[in-house]
Amino acid sequence: MVVELISVGTEILLGNIVNTNTQYLAEKCALLGLSMYHQVTVGDNRERLFAVLETALNRSDVVILTGGLGPTEDDLTKEVCAEVMGFDLVEDEHTRERISKYFKNNIYKEIPDNNWKQAMIPQGATVLDNNNGTAPGLIMEKDGKTAILLPGPPNELKPLFTEQVFPYLQSRQPEVIRSQMVKICGYGESQVEDKLIDLINTQTNPTIATYAKTAEVHLRVTAKAANEDEAKTLLKPVVKEIKSRFDNAVYTTKEEETLEMAVVRLLKKHELTVTTAESCTGGLIAGRLVNVPGASEVFREGFITYSNKAKRKYLDVSKGTLKKYGAVSEQTAKEMATGGVFASDADACIAVTGIAGPDADGEKPVGLVYIACYMKDKVKVEEYHFKGNREKIREQSVVKALDFLRRSILSNYH
Repeated sequence: MVVELISVGTEILLGNIVNTNTQYLAEKCALLGLSMYHQVTVGDNRERLFAVLETALNRSDVVILTGGLGPTEDDLTKEVCAEVMGFDLVEDEHTRERISKYFKNNIYKEIPDNNWKQAMIPQGATVLDNNNGTAPGLIMEKDGKTAILLPGPPNELKPLFTEQVFPYLQSRQPEVIRSQMVKICGYGESQVEDKLIDLINTQTNPTIATYAKTAEVHLRVTAKAANEDEAKTLLKPVVKEIKSRFDNAVYTTKEEETLEMAVVRLLKKHELTVTTAESCTGGLIAGRLVNVPGASEVFREGFITYSNKAKRKYLDVSKGTLKKYGAVSEQTAKEMATGGVFASDADACIAVTGIAGPDADGEKPVGLVYIACYMKDKVKVEEYHFKGNREKIREQSVVKALDFLRRSILSNYH
């Protein structure tokens, strides 16, 4: 089944907002095994939206449109879809009642008249109740073609898609399609492909697809089968083989688990606490950790010691070390990690110091980063030479630091 995405909104064309909806929907459609050949963005213009939708319905089985379902005059998606597909608009009492309750629950004194526009529904369409806004989603089917209309705000779109659209599209598939993600740190995309080239070239079901991320590689293993049990049976040996080839470089096989989630999970499992000591990353590592629900159980403190004075004051890095070796050095990284543990009474500390640029520090090049991990009365240091701009160097440093902490836990407690 071929699916196409249409993003509606002049603000997207002008770059006023980042279109994260397309990325989200594309990933979910791939997970369903749907084929996708086109993604289109169109402004709030009736004629252009009409032409884009007409073309999409001619070449695709399912068209998913996002945005343009609001109450204002420039919200045209529903009206244009109804016109293209030949549906009359009628008032839906169920939707009208939901809009009324939404405003009452939010303590509005009166409901703007233009909001009742959202209760006008293409006759015969399936209404998708929106629990996070006033614009319902819609599924319109005619002559073997389907248009799915979703509100633009991601906090409305994602729950609607997950709870109602995903199961609907899944039911339309002639086969059961299941995917499993394998997430890897410590290898580049070309290295991963080289180690798996025999599987990639010979596996037709399941298939293996690689996705390069910042300092990570994600693999999606996808199987098609007559039922879910068969699909799982197909997936299991392939995922097991991938894990055996990369060993501890695989940090999760769960779709939604991030690297920081995997780290927090391990810290909890072994009842460990951790502190961060950051220079060039400026608190980004701590930020990633505290984004994880429950991190308060394991995260002790975060030190941002950007200056030499701060390194000495908070982490007890010696003046002699800084003078002899410099702030960006293996020796300073070691003392930062050690000082972090003793300053916070944590079980471990991950420390980072480096040159993110844009200017080099004397003979030390941009991209030189030292990461130290103190654990079980030992401190180890890894040296990296990252490429890219300031932002990318800092991002790579964060991922490598989290992975270093993860690997240190595995080596010390497994």
